[in-house]
Amino acid sequence: MQYFVVMIDYGRRGREAVVDPEITRREVVSRIASGEYQNISFIHEIAENSVEDVTEAILAEAALPMIDPEEVDLQAIRLDHARDLRKHERT
Repeated sequence: MQYFVVMIDYGRRGREAVVDPEITRREVVSRIASGEYQNISFIHEIAENSVEDVTEAILAEAALPMIDPEEVDLQAIRLDHARDLRKHERT
């Protein structure tokens, strides 16, 4: 059996360990990326008789990709916004 333990720190209110044997690694990553899990102290992967700290690996997986400012096409964004505004004009 394999499962994950996600320890969430609420500061003065305490800590909570989320343990669900049916949750997959992909689901843990998804919950972190969506913001459902915040202030994570650690993430442990428990498989058979071993425990592995996978905090950094999963947090890196859940991180949004960095986009260089040079790759953003501001003119296209402006034109898209203008087109969207025209859709809502009364004719």
